Amino acid sequence: MNQIFKKLFVVAILILISIISAYSQNQTYWNNKTQLIPWRMPLNIQKSNFKMVDLDKDGDPDLLYYTISNDVPVVWIDDDDDMKWTDLEGDADSDCLLIDRNKDGIFAGPLDFSIDWCDEDGDGKADLQVIVNNGAIDKRNAFDFDSEIMYVLDTDKDQIMNYIDWNTISMLAWEHNGHANFFEDYHGNTSFIKTHASSFRINNLKYGWENPFHFYDYDGDNLSEMAIRFVNTPTFRPADNSNPIFKNIDKERDLHFNGMMDYVGITWDLDNDNSPANEFDFDMSLLLKGNGFDYSKQVNKFKSLKGLGKQADFLFYDKRWRELDTLIFPNKDNAWDLTFKKGDWNYASLVFDEDDDCNRWERVEYYEPKDLFKMGANKGGLDNNPQADVIGDRGEFDTDFSGKGKLYIGSFDGKVHLYGAEWGAWRVDQIANSFQGYGGLYDRWKGKGRMQIQPDKFALIKYEDTDNNGFIDKILYDLDGDKIFEDSVSFSKIGIDDKQTTIESESFTYQNGKEIFKTITDKNWSRAQEIIAIAEKAGVNTHWYNFYKTPLSLHQKYDYAFWLNFYIYKDLRQHYLQKNNTELVNKLDKAYYSGKWEIMNN
Repeated sequence: MNQIFKKLFVVAILILISIISAYSQNQTYWNNKTQLIPWRMPLNIQKSNFKMVDLDKDGDPDLLYYTISNDVPVVWIDDDDDMKWTDLEGDADSDCLLIDRNKDGIFAGPLDFSIDWCDEDGDGKADLQVIVNNGAIDKRNAFDFDSEIMYVLDTDKDQIMNYIDWNTISMLAWEHNGHANFFEDYHGNTSFIKTHASSFRINNLKYGWENPFHFYDYDGDNLSEMAIRFVNTPTFRPADNSNPIFKNIDKERDLHFNGMMDYVGITWDLDNDNSPANEFDFDMSLLLKGNGFDYSKQVNKFKSLKGLGKQADFLFYDKRWRELDTLIFPNKDNAWDLTFKKGDWNYASLVFDEDDDCNRWERVEYYEPKDLFKMGANKGGLDNNPQADVIGDRGEFDTDFSGKGKLYIGSFDGKVHLYGAEWGAWRVDQIANSFQGYGGLYDRWKGKGRMQIQPDKFALIKYEDTDNNGFIDKILYDLDGDKIFEDSVSFSKIGIDDKQTTIESESFTYQNGKEIFKTITDKNWSRAQEIIAIAEKAGVNTHWYNFYKTPLSLHQKYDYAFWLNFYIYKDLRQHYLQKNNTELVNKLDKAYYSGKWEIMNN
């Protein structure tokens, strides 16, 4: 029996040598640095560098060493003990891959790249993937967009996780096909945790910066209808000199997380029009900032993070992320309650994608309460945020949180507004001419890569709460784009009440929000039909606006209803002014801004 085993073993070794020799004849993997998408790590095995090690002496290999493109050393760690002597690479269910990207002989160290797949339920498929993309050791700023540690929780079981560009051995989470079919797993029911820093620059790896980002798929179409972004803003303090991994950065500073969630952003696809070729079309986002809530007790246990254990510790420059069995973050079940029941907030803002061109993976990006007319990333305007749409969105700002994050529907326009907002503005882009696209990872942080037209001018509508009761009561118009408001309307002067019924943000769940959006859209459409009838009766022809009379989607109906009401209101007003009928002009103003066309019949 032993003789048979020996013969089989010899045959297996010969087969292995034959396979390795075949690969060694051609040292370049076929898709190495071609113009095609580099989905996988190159199969470029050199016989002289191929080595397997049996750490636990159980007869099978636990480590697999070889080199890939340009002699970059890699090692696979067989965490689930299923590697065979004939294997040419590890597996993507429970193994860990360390890449010595800078070829300094150290794994998982500065400038190195590591991937760990973790199978929590033992079904042979990874449920969690960890990427550790380390930057240089001498970076002055520990928070570094050239680095990240990222966990993807594959809760929808689609096996899509991080996207890695194997030509450069880097994580490019924002690469996509079409407008927003991202290679990264941002679609459906999924979550991720991410910190832009090298692992060795983070004080406590149980915490994170985006901690986490939850995506929700309510209708089972594998697309996300809502997302919540949690942020624990780190502080910086001198590195812990007692920790040997910090010995070379004693003059630097590391990231410290205090366990307080100080930023929560929620976004909704209110018309549920996400679809292939339109994968991310979020319509509205609400931002809450302040002291936030303590999430330090939100402990999430993972049994597969530790992997092989101490036997492989010698491979790691920073082994701490391989020693974890706990991550601390709000999970999907308690995210909503923690935000609204425990959060201590002092700022709220709302942004609505009025031109419906948002195809970002994360949210409708927030306008900032800055200059109305300045344009460009970091230029001090509404779109100061490098990721914001230059025009086309409507932003509103409650800088003292007097409205507690509540919402209301404006009778004057049938749109969702932020209660307590001191002011707001809509940079009008009726045809999404300045289309909000998405640039490269590095370009976007330099204010480049927006892939949209920065216009010479744009129409702008400004909203003000002049009596400080939380509701908009004055609207100013700059429709010709000359940065001068040529018209304004004060609700008190035309004799209408600005107060509206408020909606608790906590009750604005996805399902409830979707129903509210449909209700206000249908109501606005009915109003449009009323004013068409009023105009025709007054002798004002509305056929000029026939384009708006046949919407083909819920968002078009929402958009077209507003413009029908607005255009025809303006035409009727001019018609009455030409007839010097100030009584009808005043009645028309009151009817339009109160949302009650029946006033015209009284």
